Amino acid sequence: MNQRLDYNSFAPDGMKALGGVHAYVGRCGLPKELIDLVYLRVSQINGCAYCIDMHARDILTAGLATEKLVLVPVWREAGMLFNPQERAALGWAESVTRVSETGVPDSAFAAVSRVFNGKELADLTIAIGLMNAYNRMAISFRAMPAAGHD
Repeated sequence: MNQRLDYNSFAPDGMKALGGVHAYVGRCGLPKELIDLVYLRVSQINGCAYCIDMHARDILTAGLATEKLVLVPVWREAGMLFNPQERAALGWAESVTRVSETGVPDSAFAAVSRVFNGKELADLTIAIGLMNAYNRMAISFRAMPAAGHD
């Protein structure tokens, strides 16, 4: 499979704008490990090889235990390996990413609202939306994961 289009070259201002949102998320106050886990889970749901590879590498470089990394797709069955904040964020990420299927029900909102305040929830949802946008760019234009070039 070959990359279809170098979207960074054709839309540098648009990608810079997404980068600005990424920078905002990075300084919004949510824990970096939490955001990285959410980015990874969203990318797994969307099947984005480029982003899964990138976020898995980032997470491992940051020192997250391999056991936790490999259990992200089945976090509900991983016992207490994921803390309550991570569990709430991952559940919200799944519901928001699958919005056309879930409609993001009141039960999902109630669950995440027990763990995050309004600003945190808005920032978390911005992070989820951003990763969905990045996934759509990478998948649509066949961005190649670094693992394919190692």
